[in-house]
Amino acid sequence: MAFQGFVIRTPRLHVEGMALFPFILVKRADAGKELLNHEQIHLRQQLELGLVLFYILYLLEYFVRLILYRNHARAYFNISFEREAFSNQHDLEYLGKRKWFAFARYF
Repeated sequence: MAFQGFVIRTPRLHVEGMALFPFILVKRADAGKELLNHEQIHLRQQLELGLVLFYILYLLEYFVRLILYRNHARAYFNISFEREAFSNQHDLEYLGKRKWFAFARYF
């Protein structure tokens, strides 16, 4: 079984969940399986790229999309890392069949 991350409840978190390898920070103790799966997909992405490169690419892509869309939500939901995670968060078996660097398909 693959590494799932360490889940830490952080009530003051400004979002429902956040992956910061090797941790998954969640706002609520009753975080759903889909949210945890979403964040575990991000952990895998971070493992593939390394934390620093992952966040550089994440922020760079966000700002490019923010310029393109001029809208925070559209920019966020169109980041390739988020597109992969949102597209597959309901498939709880996804990480078991996911190919390395699968996020690249979502650019």
